[in-house]
Amino acid sequence: MDTLPQRASRAVAAGTTLAITQSRYGSPDALSLTRGPTPRLDPDQVLVRVHAASVNARDWHIMRGEPTLARLLDRKSFSLRGPRDATRGTDVAGVVQAVGSDVTAWRPGDAVFGEGTGTFAEHAVASTDQLATLPTGMTFEHAAALPLAGTTALLCVTAPNPAPGSHVLINGASGGVGTLAVQLAKSMEVHVTAVVSPRNLRLAKTLGADRVIDYTSSDFTDQGRQYDVVIDLVGNHRLRALRRVVRAGGALVLSGGGTSGSGRTVGPMRLLMGAAVAARFLPFRVLTPEARPTTAGLGRIAELVAAGDLRPVIDRTVPLMGTPAAIRYLETEHARAKVVITVR
Repeated sequence: MDTLPQRASRAVAAGTTLAITQSRYGSPDALSLTRGPTPRLDPDQVLVRVHAASVNARDWHIMRGEPTLARLLDRKSFSLRGPRDATRGTDVAGVVQAVGSDVTAWRPGDAVFGEGTGTFAEHAVASTDQLATLPTGMTFEHAAALPLAGTTALLCVTAPNPAPGSHVLINGASGGVGTLAVQLAKSMEVHVTAVVSPRNLRLAKTLGADRVIDYTSSDFTDQGRQYDVVIDLVGNHRLRALRRVVRAGGALVLSGGGTSGSGRTVGPMRLLMGAAVAARFLPFRVLTPEARPTTAGLGRIAELVAAGDLRPVIDRTVPLMGTPAAIRYLETEHARAKVVITVR
C-alpha cells in the first residue's frame, strides 16, 4: 500500500505551478512568468511549497551565461545557448509539501530553509541534505536570505581562523555575504574594516564594523595598511594590489565577485585562477572556499541567529512577478544586502 507522502507526491506532480523561466541567455528581459508542470521528485528529494526566495549574484551569472568560460567549465549549470535548468533561483524558505520515496528526514508540513533548484517559483525541489528547520521565530523572508550568503560568509570568516584581536578587512561588506561576514567576524572578537559605498557607511557601522572605508574616495590597497585577513567579495582589484595589504603569514580569501556585463569572457575567474597559480610563491595563504549549503551548516547558521550573533539584512522584497526587476536591481544598483522574492 502506498504511503501518504507517496500519494501526496503523485498528487502534486499532477498539478501545475508558476515559475520564472528562461530559454536563452540574456538580460532580465529573457525571464518570463510561466505556468508549467509541478517539478517531479527523485527518491531522495522533497518538494517545497515556496514562501520566499532570495536573489544571488549566481542567478544573474547563470541568467546571462557569464563569464563565457563558465559555460565550458560548469556543464551542470550551463549549456552553450542557455541554462541547464529553465527556472532561476536556489535560496528557498517554505513548507515541505511532498517527499520522495527514500526520504525519512522530512515530512509534509515541515517548515524549512536551504537550497533548492528553481526556487523562483511556487514549488521547488531540494535535496534532503541541503535543508534545515526554519529558525524559531524567524519569518520565511528572513530565512530565505540566509542559505547561500550565510554559508559563504561563514566559510570566508572561519576558513582563515583569525585570532581574537586580529585585523580583518572585508571588501564588499554591504552585500548579502558581506553584511553577514561583518557580523560573524565581530562575533570572533576581531577588528573589522568594512569597504562599502557612501550610502552604506552607516549600515556597516550598525553591523559592528570598527572602521569603514568609502571606496569612492579611498582605495584600501593604496593606504599603506596591512591586515591579518583580507576577504575580497568583489574581485575588483588585481592580485598585485591585494598582496600589498595582506600581512606575511596572514590570509587572502577570495569569493565570487564580478559585475554584470564586465569581463564577460573570464570575469572574476581571472583573479581566482591567477591567485591559484601564484599561491605557492606568496607569503600568505590564499583561500577560495566553495559554498554549498548543508543541513549541518544551515543548522549552525540557525544557532548563530538564535544567539543574536547573526541577522540577515533585507534591502527590499518583491513579488514573484517582479523577479526580473529584482535581478536587474541587484545587477545595476549594488543592492544593500539581500533582495527577497515573496511567493506566498
